[in-house]
Amino acid sequence: MRCCVRINSKAQPSYEQAKPASGTRRNQRAGKKKKRQQRQLRRQQRESGLIPPATSSPSNSKSRFQSTEEESAARTEAVSGLIAIMRQMLPILLGRLGKIPDPRNPKKLKHQLTVLMIYGILVFVFQYGSRRAANGEITRPMFEHNLRLLFPQLESLPHSDTLFRLLCRIDVGHIEQAHIDLVNKLIRNKKFTRYLINNCYPIGIDGTQKIAFSALWDEHLLQRRIGPKVDPDSDEKQSYQYYVYVLEASLCFRNGMVIPLMSEFLEYEPGDGEQRKQDCESKAFHRLAARIKQAFPRLPILLLLDGLYPNGPIMQRCREYHWDFMIVLKDGSLPTVWEEYHSLRHEQEENRWQQDWGERQQLFEWVNAIRYEYGPNAKKAIDIHVVVCRESWEELAPDTLEIVTKESKHAWISSRPLSRLNVHTRCNLGARYRWGIEGAFLVEKHQGYSYEHAFAKQWNAMKGYHYLMRLAHLFNTLARFSKELSELFSELGVQAAIGFIRNTLTGPWLDPQDIAQRLDRPFRLHLV
Repeated sequence: MRCCVRINSKAQPSYEQAKPASGTRRNQRAGKKKKRQQRQLRRQQRESGLIPPATSSPSNSKSRFQSTEEESAARTEAVSGLIAIMRQMLPILLGRLGKIPDPRNPKKLKHQLTVLMIYGILVFVFQYGSRRAANGEITRPMFEHNLRLLFPQLESLPHSDTLFRLLCRIDVGHIEQAHIDLVNKLIRNKKFTRYLINNCYPIGIDGTQKIAFSALWDEHLLQRRIGPKVDPDSDEKQSYQYYVYVLEASLCFRNGMVIPLMSEFLEYEPGDGEQRKQDCESKAFHRLAARIKQAFPRLPILLLLDGLYPNGPIMQRCREYHWDFMIVLKDGSLPTVWEEYHSLRHEQEENRWQQDWGERQQLFEWVNAIRYEYGPNAKKAIDIHVVVCRESWEELAPDTLEIVTKESKHAWISSRPLSRLNVHTRCNLGARYRWGIEGAFLVEKHQGYSYEHAFAKQWNAMKGYHYLMRLAHLFNTLARFSKELSELFSELGVQAAIGFIRNTLTGPWLDPQDIAQRLDRPFRLHLV
C-alpha cells in the first residue's frame, strides 16, 4: 500500500525562497551595527575635542512640495535665480563676444553671433551631453517660449550645426577672454575676498586628458605609441593613439568653490615626434603662467601645484611674477632638499605645531630657508621652505566594522617662511584645497558637462566648445554658492538641481508677468 503525504507549499517554503530573506536579515543586522559603530566613533571624536565631518549627501526623503502651487513657486524661484545671475553678467559677456569678427555673409545671417554664443553657453549650463541632445529639447516650442521670456535676445533658436560652423571659423580665444573679463569683474567687486589665503587668490593648476582617438583627425593632436614596440624592419605597423591634453587653471577656495579660470591646450607642432619630445605640462605651464600674469598683472596669487612641479625654473618663474606658491613635495623628489630637511628639523624643535583639525590630529614640522641649487652645474639657487604634516584619525574598517587608526603624511614646498601663525592657513586652507581642481575635473567629466566629449572633430571648434563649457561651469558654480540657490543645490545635489531648473523650462510652469517682474528687480550676487 502506497502512502501519500500532502505537502503544503505555502506552509513549507523552499530553501531558495528562504535564503534571500535570511540574507536580507543579515544585511539589516550589519547595517545596524555599522550605524552603532559610526555613532560611537563620532561620540569619541567629540569627547576628544575633534569635529566629525559633516555629511553632504543630498536628501533621500520624499518631495517637500505639498501642492502644485508650492512646486510652481519653487521652480519659478530656481529659474529666475539662475537667470538673474547670468543676466547680470550679460553686458560684460556680450560686450566682449560682440567684438568677435563675424566671417559670415551679412546678407545671409539669420542669427546674430552673440545669439549663437548665448545658445552655446545654455547648452552646457543645462548640461546637454551632445549637440544632438541639445537640438532635440531646446528647440521644442515650450522650451523655446520659456527661453524667450528669460532672454529676449533669442528671437529664434539656431540649429546646433549653425554654432558648429561658426566655431570652425572664428577666433575662439575671444570666448575665453570673455570668461576672464567676467572673473576680473567678480574680483573687482570683491566677491571672493572672504576666501583669500594670506591675502592671496589661490589658483590651482593641473593637467588632464580630455579625449583620445584611434584616428588622426587633426594635426594638432598629440600622439603616443600603444602596444609593444614594432621592429622597423618588419612589415608590421606600429599602433598609435591620438589625444587632447589640457592644462587647466582654476580658483580653488577653501569652501569648496572652484571657479574655472583659463585653459592651455597642449598641441603637436611640426617636427615633434618620438625623436623630439612633444609638448608637455612643463612647457604648457610657462605659457599658461605668462597668460595669467598678463590677464591679472597686479593680482596677489598663491599657486597650488602638485608633485610634478617642484623644480627650479617653475619656482623661479613664480618669484619673477611675485607669486606665492605651495607645491606638493613627494618622497622621491628633490633629494638634496629632503636631505637638508632631515638634517635640520631636529635642530629646530621650535618649528613644530600640533593641533586638532576636524576629525584629524595633526603634527606640523618645518624647516625654513633651505638652499636649493639647480640648473647646469648648479649655478642657480633659490631659498625655499619645507613643511611636513603627519596626521592620524579614526574610522571604521569596512570588513570588520572595528574602529581603527589611520595615518598619513603630506609635504609641501612653501615660498614663504612657515610659522605657528601661518602653517595651518597655508597648508590646510590653501595647499590641501588643490584637490578642488581635481574635483572640478571629476565634475566636468562625469557629472554633466561631458568634458571627454569632443562635440566637434575640428580643432578650432573643439576648443570653442571647451571654452563655452568652462564658461557655463562658472555660471553654475556661482548659482550653487549664491544666497538665492545654495539651499536648493544642497537639498537636491548639483546635477539634480540643474535638472530641476532644466525640466522647469520644458513645461508651462512659468508665468510671463511674474518672470518679467522678477527679472526687473535689482539683483546683486551674494555668495555664501
